[in-house]
Amino acid sequence: MAIQLRPELEEIVRKDVQRGPYNSVDEYLERAVTMLHEHEDWLADHREEIAAQIEEGWASAQRGELLTPEQVREEMQAMKKAWIEKQRTA
Repeated sequence: MAIQLRPELEEIVRKDVQRGPYNSVDEYLERAVTMLHEHEDWLADHREEIAAQIEEGWASAQRGELLTPEQVREEMQAMKKAWIEKQRTA
């Protein structure tokens, strides 16, 4: 399979291969495609859940139940802290 990338993408790949743990462009692209595939699989498996959460959020917004930027930041910090703690114990 032959793939043609725009010059600016080729440059990104070259830089990442030079500074990263990849031995070749092929290895880099294999990893990138694998990661993208895993992401797409996850989205496909959770499509209904994601749609339900979007609908729930939209309904909340329509009712005027919006969070302030400070509340969002606090919730994101708490989620990040919980994720980091989970990674440490895993």
